[in-house]
Amino acid sequence: MSGGTCRSGRTGSGDESRVYALPDARLRPGVGAYRGFRLAGEGPRERLVVPSGKVSLLIGFGDEIRVGQAGRRPGGTAVHTSVVCGLHGRARVLGHAGRLHGVEVTLAPWAAQRMFGAPLGELADTVTDPADVLGGRVADLREALAAAPGWPERFALLDRSLLQWSADADASRAPATSARGAWDLLVRSSGTLPIREVAARTGWSIRHLETLFRREFGLTPKRVARILRLRRATWLLTTGTRATEAALACGFYDQSHLNREFTALTGVTPGRFLASRADTSVWLAG
Repeated sequence: MSGGTCRSGRTGSGDESRVYALPDARLRPGVGAYRGFRLAGEGPRERLVVPSGKVSLLIGFGDEIRVGQAGRRPGGTAVHTSVVCGLHGRARVLGHAGRLHGVEVTLAPWAAQRMFGAPLGELADTVTDPADVLGGRVADLREALAAAPGWPERFALLDRSLLQWSADADASRAPATSARGAWDLLVRSSGTLPIREVAARTGWSIRHLETLFRREFGLTPKRVARILRLRRATWLLTTGTRATEAALACGFYDQSHLNREFTALTGVTPGRFLASRADTSVWLAG
């Protein structure tokens, strides 16, 4: 059974609500918490999406979403109503005109492989319409989600659909998941385990490990490690840890090293990132 709603609330200006729920236990740990949202604020808003090491499936119920890379010119922005985001090594900016209604699901890359039926190499650093990856089934799901009377019913529908997608995956055609063990090693160490040690523990050469990661996840082990260190540093900073302590805990040489890496991957300094979290015109997510 689904874990049910674990948190809900109304925050910010205007009509804004977010609701969270755990997926069915059979989908975990590959599928993260569901996040339903309804925003009806006054004027455009943006969300800085920090690289997290997860694949994101955002199903919108009709409002336009603008997607661009942080620090890039507006001309590089794409417009969708729903998006699927592969692993990415640099922050993106998601914007909307003030109204947005839908649900977001995050997946570990190996779980996304299974449900999408293909390695994630072509999805790396890419945002696209889910129909390009999942076909017509995502349109059917979107219509059913939009028509559902409330969030409990939507989350139950997500459970049934994702379980069915997993069951429908043909094992003989499913992509290899031989890189999952190495992926888990990096995740458990929050990216601090040296790549040569990851290769040694899996019994592969560094070159073979890089080939597997590029094919199955779309990023090299080194880039994945950078993302995981950033993810932990972001969490520590947003929970009040001092920057010097966060830097050492995440394997950086010092605070300056953390600042450079943070800026390289997000387009903003840690100080600007933390300040923006209190700005109601910015919607930030890890």
